[in-house]
Amino acid sequence: MRRVFLRLSLPPLFFLPLIIAAVIYFSLTTTNPEAAERQTIAHLPVILLGVQFSLLLLLIKILRTDKLKGADIAWRITPGQTPASETLLGIGIGAALAALYLIALSPLIELAQTRIGDYVPPGEIMPALGGMILPFFIANIVLAPFVEESLYRGYAINALRRRYSPATAALISCLFFGLLHWAGGFWYILATGLIAGGVFSLLFLWRKNIAAAFRAHLTLNTVEFIYILSR
Repeated sequence: MRRVFLRLSLPPLFFLPLIIAAVIYFSLTTTNPEAAERQTIAHLPVILLGVQFSLLLLLIKILRTDKLKGADIAWRITPGQTPASETLLGIGIGAALAALYLIALSPLIELAQTRIGDYVPPGEIMPALGGMILPFFIANIVLAPFVEESLYRGYAINALRRRYSPATAALISCLFFGLLHWAGGFWYILATGLIAGGVFSLLFLWRKNIAAAFRAHLTLNTVEFIYILSR
């Protein structure tokens, strides 16, 4: 079980060397610290892409080391379900979650950052994400739904359930899933871990596969991508 916790602890750390490398590079190539900070934030999509590739490599390593196949991380649809039913369910829940984020959670996060404080300045992250469309698209839509659902739901919850109850396993998964998004700030960690992670975990436990959770995650990220580009 310690190996499972170690594996889940690694992904949040993937940001650190990439951000440090970006800060050092732009500190050497720009004229002042503020310019280096702005350039680092502007290149956040590239950093996110590097994190997602690191997650993909970690997932491949876990599958090879533990000799796991797709069915072992719940990619196989259970009897009585169809790809169409899981697709419709996932899209519906993902769209509802996206609406919740855009209408309520995003304004609340920015309000909390402004009124209470955060280690991330309010309103800076989202505009930066839309500055580099291709790396943001690959990171947020092509890689993130597949890799994160495979790791945090299919692998993590199944592995944690060997010792803990389903509710505890899901809660631990949500904790590490939230920490993965620490670059967005403390309030974003809470919203992503407890709400998005909670919905995906409940969907996984209910359907006993990650097909619907993957589609919900993909829908949420797609709506987020379109919204950011439209701003």
